[in-house]
Amino acid sequence: MRSTRSGSATCLCLLLVLLCMSAPGEARRARAGGDDPQIRSNAVLVLDEGSSTVLLARQAETATAIASITKLMTALVVLDARQPLDEILEINNEDRERGRGAYSRLAIGTRLSRGDLLHVALMSSENRAAHALGRNYPGGLPAFVTAMNAKARALGMKNARFVDPTGLSSSNVASPADLSKLVIAASHEPMIQEYSTDEWHAVRVGRRMLEFRNTDLLVRNPAWNIIVQKTGYITEAGKCLVMKTLIRGRAIVIVLLDSFGKYTRVADAQRIRKWLEARPAEAATPGAV
Repeated sequence: MRSTRSGSATCLCLLLVLLCMSAPGEARRARAGGDDPQIRSNAVLVLDEGSSTVLLARQAETATAIASITKLMTALVVLDARQPLDEILEINNEDRERGRGAYSRLAIGTRLSRGDLLHVALMSSENRAAHALGRNYPGGLPAFVTAMNAKARALGMKNARFVDPTGLSSSNVASPADLSKLVIAASHEPMIQEYSTDEWHAVRVGRRMLEFRNTDLLVRNPAWNIIVQKTGYITEAGKCLVMKTLIRGRAIVIVLLDSFGKYTRVADAQRIRKWLEARPAEAATPGAV
């Protein structure tokens, strides 16, 4: 009987050793197969627009500060008002940025067309430009904020709330699910498509030309086909990125909120694209990260 028990124990030990030896290989194969894109952002949503399938989600229904992602809503409200895009507006003291993360290259007294202000607000996240757009709305800034919240309700953004057109206030909040609706609505506007994905834009300010660059590095990457995008950052929101892009012929909405570091949100987007490219469309079942 002792011999039988001894033999069983030896077999069990060998089995455990084999399992331990094979586990790392299995883990490597799972990662290589794209089962987990290893997203670092704290809140994530990846949506296949065509099938309305959520492919990845983390805190998708949790409202959080959205920083300059706000400017997509600002653009929608400006376009809804159908005010002349060639009308010249002046940056004044009311447009001075407030709060941590506030920045603008437009000096007080700068005069630009509404179209140019919209362009640099979307492409280069210009805060004074966005504020001036809201201030020059019919009824002024209070009416503009009211229109932002009405638009959010119309789009079904049930957890969204807006208090200013720039996103510098941490009281501008929405969930990733809300922002997927905002991105899709913005992607239906050709002007928002064009302005948000331009690599650069120059405007004449007095006697000189002022050149602006896109805040999203991915628009300069030929591997990407981005329909609409927006970045954002304030301390309370972290680094944020939303976009609608074509991946293997599918319209994919990506929402990344509260990333840390300078490049995490871009790296997360790259990981998501590679993850989707490695998975056949029929295998892209919903998941959580």
